[in-house]
Formats: sequence, structure tokens, C-alpha cells
Amino acid sequence: MIEPEHLATSLEQAIERRASLLQRLHAAQTDCYRLFHGIAEDAPGVTLDRYGPLLLLQTFRAALAAQVVEKLRAVVCRALGLDLAIVCNHRGRTPLPGFVAHEPVPAALVEHECREEGTRFLVRARHRGLDPWLFLDLRAGRSVVRSLAAGRSVLNLFAYTCSIGVAAAAAGARSVLNVDFSQTALDVGVRNARQNGITGQRFHVLRSDCIPVLRQLAGLPVQRPGRNVPFPRVDVQRFDLVVLDPPRFAKGPFGTVDVVHDYQSLWKPCVLALAEGGALIATNHVPEVTEATWHEDLRRCAAKAGRPLSSLESIALDADFPSFDGNPPLKAVLARA
Repeated sequence: MIEPEHLATSLEQAIERRASLLQRLHAAQTDCYRLFHGIAEDAPGVTLDRYGPLLLLQTFRAALAAQVVEKLRAVVCRALGLDLAIVCNHRGRTPLPGFVAHEPVPAALVEHECREEGTRFLVRARHRGLDPWLFLDLRAGRSVVRSLAAGRSVLNLFAYTCSIGVAAAAAGARSVLNVDFSQTALDVGVRNARQNGITGQRFHVLRSDCIPVLRQLAGLPVQRPGRNVPFPRVDVQRFDLVVLDPPRFAKGPFGTVDVVHDYQSLWKPCVLALAEGGALIATNHVPEVTEATWHEDLRRCAAKAGRPLSSLESIALDADFPSFDGNPPLKAVLARA
């Protein structure tokens, strides 16, 4: 059980540690970031994010009572000099009878807009899914994409709400193809594109299991589970920039996504779908897979596929996602073949 006063003090200290980062982000027209990363800041199971005018507090173990939520909101508003609404989403065990949960004001539950390096993204604190529409830890990856995207063709796999695809298009990508199995998430992505004046001529979404699409683009055969399982037909294509952001584990009719035991089944076709001189950005969200082991697997797989990597470098997360052991759950790389 985390004491409310201790939690408030830890939050104040976390915001103080972020002072230089917040100054830099605000100057870069960014108003969405993590203010408190509890697992590394003395309160496991608690995170607090800012998304423009909204604070999103998430609890993954014990729930926080209404007065505690309001106390944390007051800490943030005082530190930032802003009046922000707050929503607390509890994703842990059920509270005991008599627990008084926080009730957000109605205005906090409507759709909001936040900005990252001037790019606009839609956010809603509560929707049909559990995850926020914008993953803040991937900001560093989106920044790299922005630096590379101008004039290039981009393939964005496991696109979710297309944040990377939108960042690429906003930075001047020639064309962006976003692939995801969730039409609801892709619809948000299309609206994100419109928020930034990006038209369908450069920005495309494809609802599909990523495996058959990726294998066709790479010129590899697709293992069909049966005639009654359709999938979109696409031609072999090479992209200047490929982004691979898979979930930890997912089982589908065309195969299993397993980033712990079989990242190679996704990495190989990505390397083959990469144009000569292109770049590949990939993530791994599993803390038990070390960075060194993952990097070695990527190099070995690319070499066996006949496209050895000319370079492979880590993408460091920003300071609002500190790690207590130097091995953050999210690892990201920039590779060139």
C-alpha cells in the first residue's frame, strides 16, 4: 500500500527531475509526456501522463481513492502552472467494498488533442480498448522517423492508431502504408492524419493481420490456414523505411507473433522488404530479453536472409521513462541493410 503523502512527494520529485526535459519538449511544441513512471520512481503500479489538457493516471495494482487522485492533480497543476483535468483508470485488482473511486468531470472524458513536435494526435481517456491512443515511450522512435522520412516510402507494421505513420507523413514522407488488424484503431489513425492536413494520396491504411501482408511484400509465401480465411493480396514492394512495433505475443490464423522466442519470423521479411540503402526501426517490449541478445539475433537473422546489416544502433528513450536497472521494457533500434 502506497501512502498518499509519500506518493505526492514522489510525484513532486519526479517532476523536478524532468525540469530540463519538459523545457525542451515545450520548446519543441510537445505537450504530451510521462510525469511519473512509478516502477522506477518509488511507486510500482502507478503512472501519470500528460496529454495536452488531460492527465491520465493509471493504476495497475492497488486503486487510488478519489482524494488521492485529486491531490496528485493539484501537485501537477501547481508544478506546471496549468489547470488540467484528470482521469484515473484502474487496471489492477478490484477495490474492497466501501472504496471511493474518483469520478472525472465530464469534460475530461471527451476527445482531446495533444501535440508532439507540432504534430497533432487525438486522445481519449476511456474508449473501447485499454491502451492510450498514443504510446508516449515511443516518442524517441517517432523522432527518428521524422528525421528520416522526408521523400521516402514508409511501411508501418502493427500500426495501432498510426502515430508513427502520421509522424512520417507530417515530416514529408512520399507515401505511408499503415497495417493493423484493428479497424477501430486505424480509423483513429486516419483522423490523426486529417488533423495534420495529411491526405489519402500519401497516407494509406490496410486492415489485416500483418503477417500475410508483410510476407507478400517481401516476396515470401503465405501459409494459408484454410480457404475460409481471406487476406488482402498485395504485390512485392520495397520500402525506404520499415517500422516494426509488434506486441509481445499474438496468435492468429497466419502464425504467431512471439517476440521472446521468434522475433526472426517478423524480422526476416522486414529486411527483405527494405529497399537498398533503407532503414528499419524495430521495437521489443519484453524486459526479460536483453538488448545484447536481441541485437545479436537481429544481426544473425539478417545475414542468413542475405541482407546483412551495415549498422545497428539503439534508440535511447527520453528521460521521462527512467529505468531502475538500465534495461527498460521498451528497446528500440535503428538498423540499415
